[in-house]
Amino acid sequence: MKLGVNIDHVATLRQARGTVYPDPLDAAILCCRAGAHGITAHLREDRRHIQDDDIFRLKELQPLPLNLEMANVESIVEIALNVLPAEVCIVPEKRQELTTEGGLDVVGHFESLRNTVGSLMDAGIVVSLFVDADEMTLSACKDLKVPYVELHTGPYCNAEANDRPFLLEQLIQCADYAHGLGMKVNAGHGINLENLGGILCIPHLDTLNIGHSIICRSVFHGMEKAVREMLEAMQEYEG
Repeated sequence: MKLGVNIDHVATLRQARGTVYPDPLDAAILCCRAGAHGITAHLREDRRHIQDDDIFRLKELQPLPLNLEMANVESIVEIALNVLPAEVCIVPEKRQELTTEGGLDVVGHFESLRNTVGSLMDAGIVVSLFVDADEMTLSACKDLKVPYVELHTGPYCNAEANDRPFLLEQLIQCADYAHGLGMKVNAGHGINLENLGGILCIPHLDTLNIGHSIICRSVFHGMEKAVREMLEAMQEYEG
């Protein structure tokens, strides 16, 4: 199983003061040194953290594959087609949210997504859809012919202890279902060292995309150590 490190919140610190530091590119290079397998960055419509120039520099000036998270919005799609990241993960997006609050409504936006997915895949970009653990949604993903889905682990990671077993079972069943449909399975949102044990029970995982908890630990322990800690904890995964 691979680790993709989301470096959005390095840019959050930079944008808080409007400085040129800390630079997400420097963070990506440190993640590479620590053994991460990929870099994830979310180019939001409101540009609250990652900026357009960051995406171009992350594609060209660091060695890891770039996973661009983005909403299904024409202007952002155009940027993706110019940058040509290794992967795009299409996510829902609201202006007022603190972070992504739920999975993509694939059924409700099927036709619009069909056009976007087709354009991105025609350009040679691997496409993933960020979705809740729901079999109807996963079936729609299969109909869109996307090779990957990313299961939204936030409800499990943020739940009270009594609610976690049910939510984990949902994730396990949907990972099995997606795998049975021939799609590869990623997972992300809210994952940290404390709740990782449950995440490691989910079968068929290809990549975990983790950002906030790694960036927070890096404040006290450094980026390379924070990434290595997560990679070491992930070694228990049996698939």
